[in-house]
Amino acid sequence: MDEVIDSLYFFDMDIFPRFALYGEQTPAEAVHVELIETRSRLHDWHIGRHTHPGLFQVLFLLKGSVRAVIEEAVWERKGPVAITVHPSVVHGFDFAEGAQGYVLTVDQNVLFATPDHHGELFAPLFVEPLSLALARQPRARIEALLKNMVEEAAWPQQGNALMLEWLARSVLLLLARTHAEQRAASGSGHGEFRLFAAFRAAVEQHYKDGVPVAHYADLLRVTPVRLNRLCLKLAGKSAFDIVQDRLMLEACRKLTYAPSSVASIAYELGFQDPAYFSRAFKRHAGVTPKEYRERRQK
Repeated sequence: MDEVIDSLYFFDMDIFPRFALYGEQTPAEAVHVELIETRSRLHDWHIGRHTHPGLFQVLFLLKGSVRAVIEEAVWERKGPVAITVHPSVVHGFDFAEGAQGYVLTVDQNVLFATPDHHGELFAPLFVEPLSLALARQPRARIEALLKNMVEEAAWPQQGNALMLEWLARSVLLLLARTHAEQRAASGSGHGEFRLFAAFRAAVEQHYKDGVPVAHYADLLRVTPVRLNRLCLKLAGKSAFDIVQDRLMLEACRKLTYAPSSVASIAYELGFQDPAYFSRAFKRHAGVTPKEYRERRQK
């Protein structure tokens, strides 16, 4: 790969659009994958600066070049390369016409809301934006998984969401291995991620209990202010919003896969009043629990 050049510029960082996916205001699915050209061609190969809080994104540029704006920095890159953007980071891309590759967008819960609690495996990718050259062997495996994801997304079948989550974790784990081979994670950044990972592990244990953010801060022996700042930095959301997102994710899973009534699910998730649960769910998902279940069963 040709030598890469880092140029540093400074911008007015006041307000940037906040998207689920670029150009889309509505919430995206937990895992989304698309070809670079699918969205970029519509915008004349220019993706303006924006953020997508709560979503972790990786650009896999396999052919062509890109001028990537990442916060205040401008990176000039040629494929094959992967560029990681963690939630809340302001970023934009200018691709050379005809650039080829994939954009993988993953909700942070896909990494953390798992029974095995292996979120820290992805630590090197989550601490800060990265530019990783892709050698032939990992590139071939990653590209095969991404092609599989595109096919799965185009023709959804039973267990579609679960399949996409598994494939996304596989892609990111291969990328984490690539990064580990290129350089070790910085001590300070890794320490921040370990604290964030500990918070997410605590959320997995207590999200149904309705405990306040201060309770999590006490468990981690930090102040609520520090915990919130860390969550905003690494996830683009407050600690409270992360807990609520996890609770609503579980509600979505139960409404999709469990035969229980809406009231029973509300009680299982720690809500004393099913009506309050329905209002909270609608604020999060835009539809009532009943409407959500009906849509998922179609």
